[in-house]
Amino acid sequence: MKTPVSDIAFTPSVKTQQELKGSRKGYEKMEETGGWRDQVDSDLKAFLAERDSFYLGTASADGRPYIQHRGGPKGFLKILDASTLAFVDYAGNRQYISMGNLSENNQAYIFLMDYPNRRRIKIWGRAEIIENDPELLKRLLDDDYKARPERVFVFHIEAWDTTVPNTFSRASPMKRSLRPLKNSNNALPNSKKNSPHSNLPTPHPSFRMQWIITL
Repeated sequence: MKTPVSDIAFTPSVKTQQELKGSRKGYEKMEETGGWRDQVDSDLKAFLAERDSFYLGTASADGRPYIQHRGGPKGFLKILDASTLAFVDYAGNRQYISMGNLSENNQAYIFLMDYPNRRRIKIWGRAEIIENDPELLKRLLDDDYKARPERVFVFHIEAWDTTVPNTFSRASPMKRSLRPLKNSNNALPNSKKNSPHSNLPTPHPSFRMQWIITL
């Protein structure tokens, strides 16, 4: 029997925990029907085209993990072929932690999140850094993105999986963080009678929200 692609994450110790917690049988059925994918399909292609950020996970030789946020124009994480992704590395804070990690441990992980639609995609693989390849850089650059390109990260896919929407809250982190402000803002008309400006008309709700956010 072919080794399931999901074994990249479902190690023997993980499967032991699944067995103890009662989820192993369900994942065994998933593995029997094909389970996770290891190549780009139309679903992943469409998802990547709409993303303007993701998180890149690397680890040092002794396993010390590091997560880095990567941002750019929509679709900046590009597809080179059915099993390879790539993105341009622009000038940043010059810490080079991801580069240092990859120089001694090429295992890497990409986490992409679509908050409005409550969906995420997780990609396991190996990454390499390409320096001094102007043709590849030109192929990946977004002409309208004003930043200084320095090199290319190439990511070789070994497995990827997606998560269904019902595991996430409908509200994005931004919306949740604005709720207290919105609630306070909505209470403003109630105190109008105590204001020295009580004879002024009540502002439209959208105007009040804009005023609070831009303080």
